Amino acid sequence: MNNQLAGTGALLRLALRRDRVMAPVWILVVAMLVLSLPGSLESVYGTAAERERLLATMTANGSLRALYGPVFGDSIGALTAWRGGVFAGLLAGVMSLVIVVRHTREEEESGRQELLSAAMVGRRAPLTAALLAALTANAAAALLVTAGLAGRGAAGALALGLGIGATGMLFAALAAIAAQLTESARLAKGLTGAFIGAAFVLRAAGDAGAPDGGSALTWISPLGWLEHVRAFAAERWWVLALFAAASAAQLVAAYALAARRDVGMSFLPARPGPARGRLGSAGALAWRLQRGALLGWSLGFLAAGVVFGGMTGGATELVGDNARTREIIERMGGQAGQAGQAGEGVLADAFLATMAGMLAMVAALYIVSAVLRLSAEESGQRAEPLLANAVGRPRWAGGHLAVAFGGSALILLLAGLGLGIGHGEDIGGAVAATLGQLPAVWVIGALAALLHGAVPRFAVAAWAVAGAALALGWVGPALNLPQAVLDLSPFAHLPKLPGGQDPSWAPFVALTASAAALLAAALTALRRRDLAA
Repeated sequence: MNNQLAGTGALLRLALRRDRVMAPVWILVVAMLVLSLPGSLESVYGTAAERERLLATMTANGSLRALYGPVFGDSIGALTAWRGGVFAGLLAGVMSLVIVVRHTREEEESGRQELLSAAMVGRRAPLTAALLAALTANAAAALLVTAGLAGRGAAGALALGLGIGATGMLFAALAAIAAQLTESARLAKGLTGAFIGAAFVLRAAGDAGAPDGGSALTWISPLGWLEHVRAFAAERWWVLALFAAASAAQLVAAYALAARRDVGMSFLPARPGPARGRLGSAGALAWRLQRGALLGWSLGFLAAGVVFGGMTGGATELVGDNARTREIIERMGGQAGQAGQAGEGVLADAFLATMAGMLAMVAALYIVSAVLRLSAEESGQRAEPLLANAVGRPRWAGGHLAVAFGGSALILLLAGLGLGIGHGEDIGGAVAATLGQLPAVWVIGALAALLHGAVPRFAVAAWAVAGAALALGWVGPALNLPQAVLDLSPFAHLPKLPGGQDPSWAPFVALTASAAALLAAALTALRRRDLAA
């Protein structure tokens, strides 16, 4: 066993060094999602009567329970766990899958793992180092959450921190299994991401039908276990044992699978040729490589739009006459109403605009992942054989960029259709609301392309750009951050639709032109540099 773990410490140090930028960003996003909530919740539900009203409303509002889960207590700590716990666990799961797949399947796919394995590296060392890197990140996030909320109650803070960290490690173990089964990092991430999405859907379906969260569907989902830890509300410590048992079982399976395959091989190999259809151009190849991911994003955005659109009525009911909550939603939705004139119609428009903006910020994650497929093709040495033929670099990159930018437009179109269908009113206005955010999405995609074209080693920083925009849009208005800070995000410069006034075309044109200029600079830089080794 010792020989099989030889080199684990060196590989762990290498993994932590490679993740020295990415991991801290993820950790801060997970922690700040939770730690930003107590102050804003206290300002919104500052009295016991307001908190009791919230509990009564959530008990009767299935659509909002599907999004946030049931409320188990009326303290600020319990409301923090209700409002941010599931989403923090979701982000911890995504962070974990990225870390584990990056240091397992991506290393094998690039050929670096084979070189390392030729030295004094044990068979189990790479997987162990990747899992320890994920454990380090999740432990750091859990520690920050626990320390930040300790003033609200030490037991509740510890329960929530451990629950979030345990959720992340459960999905890390699942990613370890996926890395053994699939032949590419892309498929490993997609498979694990699909399980994370299924866990959220199961929890949402269960919570929508059971006010106390006792549905069998909720208990099937690890995210349901997280809410049943009941931080700050008579904690259920035994639920953490479910995480430990499930993670242990998955780790045993992952190590067993790793011991039965060679480096670079998989249990679900790629299908042999011949390829069906036409692959006569670089654009056709890019479409073939990215169409599966685009289909998944498209279905997810359509479903999310329907769900969020259906929540509009419940959201206005939840807000009621709470001036602070109304102010936050109107600020996020760009509908700062006039005193005494913020009626239900204005509030519904503000909520729809908020949801459209949030979906657009998530779409920025899609465009970054699609653009950075260029980096994966280049580092995996699959671009060089193409470019050795009569295919120029702009043409090769243009195929992937066309899929990325066109795909972002498609998923936002479907999100708008979903919002309109779910809300049951003004489908055209809902589509305009989501497509109106497209120039900001394109700016972030163009920045990712520029990073790949000019400084490919730092192309991964595009994730930090998209994450920062998401964080500013998500928690910025609730924290009442200065407008100068909010303006750092391109989304802050676009009018929020639907609204009562005709929007100016100037910001749409300016951001679209900026995206075009960044793309031109990216293609120019790509033509002038050497390919990544």
